[in-house]
Amino acid sequence: MNPVLKPYDDVELSGCLEEDVSLFLTRHQRPITAEHSIRVGKKARELAIRFGADADQAEAAGYLHDVSAIFPNDERIEVSRQLGIEVLPEEEKFPMIIHQKISRVMARELFRITAEPILSAVECHTTLKKSSSLLDRIVFVADKIEWDQSGTPPYLDHLLKQLDRSPSHAALVYLEFLWDRRDTLKVLHPWAEAAYKELLAELD
Repeated sequence: MNPVLKPYDDVELSGCLEEDVSLFLTRHQRPITAEHSIRVGKKARELAIRFGADADQAEAAGYLHDVSAIFPNDERIEVSRQLGIEVLPEEEKFPMIIHQKISRVMARELFRITAEPILSAVECHTTLKKSSSLLDRIVFVADKIEWDQSGTPPYLDHLLKQLDRSPSHAALVYLEFLWDRRDTLKVLHPWAEAAYKELLAELD
């Protein structure tokens, strides 16, 4: 195990990922993130059943997507480098956004997840990415429905309407929401831009 993660290898895995992730995040002073993650896991499972993806994998990715919240923003770039993660200029400028990549490594190292579809969905849950799978899109959308801020997301009504068409249409709503505000965002992650342009062409 990478030395930067060794101090956090403190949850004896029970076989119930929901309980393990909740315990892990709560133990490391992230109870709100724990609650959010459980909601995302359950929503991802619901959407996977609805749209024909692997429900167990969707649920697992939802539970695991924010386990990297234990690292403060000002530590994430250094942690990423120690884990051998490529750091993009946009991530260097806005470290919050690299948490998705850290969560992928933590899911594998700390929670012993080896299924690539789960790891992929964890890795792109904030931005999506080019050539995303149905599972990637479902977890991405579940995270945007069960967002971790106060109040109601401004895009939610439109996203839910488009979800009646497909997870891809719903994902495009959020990506378009970002794209339309790209000049006021700290960064527009290149994965999000690539996913937006790909979905726009795919669904046109």
